[in-house]
Amino acid sequence: MLLTETLRSSTLKLALLAIGLFGAVMFALIGYVYWSTVSYVRNRPDPAIAAEQIALKEAFERGGRNGLVAMIAQRVADRRLESGVYLLVDASLVPVAGNLAAWPPSLEGAQGWATVAPKQTPGATDGSLLRAAFERLADGSRLLVGRNIDDLDMFLRAIRAALAGTIGLLIVLAGVAAFSVTRRTVGRIEAINTTSRAIMQSGLGQRIPLRGSRDEWDRLAQNLNLMLGRIEELMAEVKQVSDNLAHDLRTPLTRMHTRLEKARDQPRDGARDQALISNTMADLDTVLGMFSSLLRISQIEGNNRRLAFRSVNLAEIADDVVELFDAAAEERGCRIKMCRQEPVLVTGDRDLLFDAIANVVDNAVKFGGEAAQVTVEVAERNGIPVVSVADHGPGIPAEERKHVLKRFYRLERSRHTFGNGLGLSLVAAVAKLHDAQIEMLDNAPGLVFQLWFQRSAGNQSR
Repeated sequence: MLLTETLRSSTLKLALLAIGLFGAVMFALIGYVYWSTVSYVRNRPDPAIAAEQIALKEAFERGGRNGLVAMIAQRVADRRLESGVYLLVDASLVPVAGNLAAWPPSLEGAQGWATVAPKQTPGATDGSLLRAAFERLADGSRLLVGRNIDDLDMFLRAIRAALAGTIGLLIVLAGVAAFSVTRRTVGRIEAINTTSRAIMQSGLGQRIPLRGSRDEWDRLAQNLNLMLGRIEELMAEVKQVSDNLAHDLRTPLTRMHTRLEKARDQPRDGARDQALISNTMADLDTVLGMFSSLLRISQIEGNNRRLAFRSVNLAEIADDVVELFDAAAEERGCRIKMCRQEPVLVTGDRDLLFDAIANVVDNAVKFGGEAAQVTVEVAERNGIPVVSVADHGPGIPAEERKHVLKRFYRLERSRHTFGNGLGLSLVAAVAKLHDAQIEMLDNAPGLVFQLWFQRSAGNQSR
């Protein structure tokens, strides 16, 4: 299966295309180098041959044919010139002097250069190569001067064999490398596909295996695993929200159903009907308020409120919130204290920031206990704006603090107390919209809820 996928892979096709282009360039380069080397090697004896040719012509001019014959005999007898080849023939191509048996038939014309393979080159086999210069002399005879280049030809054959072996080895290695790389790529992709199929069959608990190589495939697998983890977390949150929403809706809907059922079976009574209608409307207001909060959170998370951002004073907003909750706190025997200070400016939506701080203060008043004190402080710490709300209630356990910001999440699991668990979710949405960080600390006893904002332009210039 993996072999079939490898052979059909587009990666292999691209690899072979790249190898083909690289091979064409490589062959062109090797061909140029080879022919340059052949030309250099075969023409290397030319200067020495030309010098010999000039010397023999001068001997002919000084002593005629006899003088030339004598010099050729001297050159043939000289052991230092063992590779030299000489031949003087008359106009009928009959040998007169030299160590070559016959005039090569391929040498035509009055003069020139040639590389030939005569049958009887001295000290060589039938396949010997001869590099020679030839010309017609004034008396009609012909003179050939050359060098035996068998050793150079052997060198060229060795070069050809080495180049052929190198090219063959490169082709094999390139093919093996292309197949190996493609097989590895297909293997990693297949691992991702296998995990995807497992996720579709058994759920989001599967993860793509990592090989520990820290290469781009491991980074891709790691990012996909993080994405799967986030999706799994979101799905769990959706399930929890659905369960909590169903639980919170069931109570008021059940009460409304029970009241209406009783009203249907009982005779009409003005006072009792009025009370039933009032109670039913209260339950409907609870349900509608729940959906309104959900819609508001969704709108905030949609980031479509950033267009309304402007410079606002956090201290002024917090002061308005404290003033709003002051009377309600007194009814519960609680006191709210505002730590006043200089204006603290941030860029944001005033209404949303008011709602966020109001929800935090509302929770502090609601759960702070009787005769408790809620302290609201707006300050700049190291130039960073922060809103802090502290109470002396039961607080929130450290392991629950990351969960209370989820929708419909409540510490009171029986869900009998008033509320729907959306207040801090709205705070979290507003904080995310304003790039603010939420921090919850122990107040021993109680909780300190802090909102840390980004520096505004006014703060940064200070």
